[in-house]
Amino acid sequence: MPKTSTGETPYSLVYGTDAVIHVEVGEPSLRYSNESGPGNDESRLQDLDEVEERRDMAHIRMVAQKQQVERYYNKRSKMQPLKVGDYVLMTKTQASKYPNEGKLGTNWDGPYKIVAGANKGSFQLETIEEKLLQNNWNVAHLKYFHF
Repeated sequence: MPKTSTGETPYSLVYGTDAVIHVEVGEPSLRYSNESGPGNDESRLQDLDEVEERRDMAHIRMVAQKQQVERYYNKRSKMQPLKVGDYVLMTKTQASKYPNEGKLGTNWDGPYKIVAGANKGSFQLETIEEKLLQNNWNVAHLKYFHF
């Protein structure tokens, strides 16, 4: 079956032609009878000449689909306008919660100060005592802290 991202079957991208099912060889179909004549060698050579072009076109379609998915995701994602110097709260994960707190325990940890922007949407944090945290934190796990 052709992939939606490339528009081609994986077999045709590797071998340069579509696969022939064994049933079609034993019981000839129109497709098999057209391919098994003397023109088969010529069409096979033409398919092999065009295989690089088909691979390039499949790659272009795949990249275009990935860009479309990225645009859709970025359109819906909410980037919070956090900047260096802001104070934030960080979500507590299930592993960092104390087991004896139960469901009424706190869900946020902090406050922390943003020291630097590490990557798109991630920040390096430090505690109030100016001790740097080991990992960078994504903006999805942070929320602005109002004094």
